[in-house]
Amino acid sequence: MNKRTAIYGGSFNPIHNGHIALAQHVVTAGYADEVWFMVSPRNPLKAGDTLRPAAERLRWVEQALRPYPALKASDFEFALPVPSYTWRTLDALAADYPDRHFVWLVGGDNWEAFARWARGEYIISRYGLLIYPRPGSHVDAASLPAGVSVVDNAPLFPYSATQVREALAAGHDVSHMVPAELIEELQRTYGPAQ
Repeated sequence: MNKRTAIYGGSFNPIHNGHIALAQHVVTAGYADEVWFMVSPRNPLKAGDTLRPAAERLRWVEQALRPYPALKASDFEFALPVPSYTWRTLDALAADYPDRHFVWLVGGDNWEAFARWARGEYIISRYGLLIYPRPGSHVDAASLPAGVSVVDNAPLFPYSATQVREALAAGHDVSHMVPAELIEELQRTYGPAQ
């Protein structure tokens, strides 16, 4: 039987505790056997002004996920054309890992914008989507098409990577937001200018 692998694509600029808790929930609740954090070199729908270098963000993800054997950091998109389109990534993954079934993990806010994604219907029909609720987004599970599921009882965190960066820039305590092993480096990277 193919290993069910959820792909959690994102900038992870930086990775935070909400990302990790959600991925752990996806595994422990049985939605996937593993979650691969697909660090995106550049998201086609996001401006790159505040984006840290891809290798740096990947290293942060690797450090943060060490305690979690079912969660993996992936640089797979680094070798793909930029910008990274989800359908291309999934097709390339399926070709390289034929022993796995891939599904894409997205937030409710991304689902609301899914009509803007390149080849969205193809992604749903060929791979499927797992949607996790985000504060401020509404997903009506009853109206979802085949191949799209909501992650039930997903932990909700009231902050985003942008808010983590803002808290660091303001010199606030972020120990509840990011893994302990990353705090010092993130403070140096995003903290108040000296």
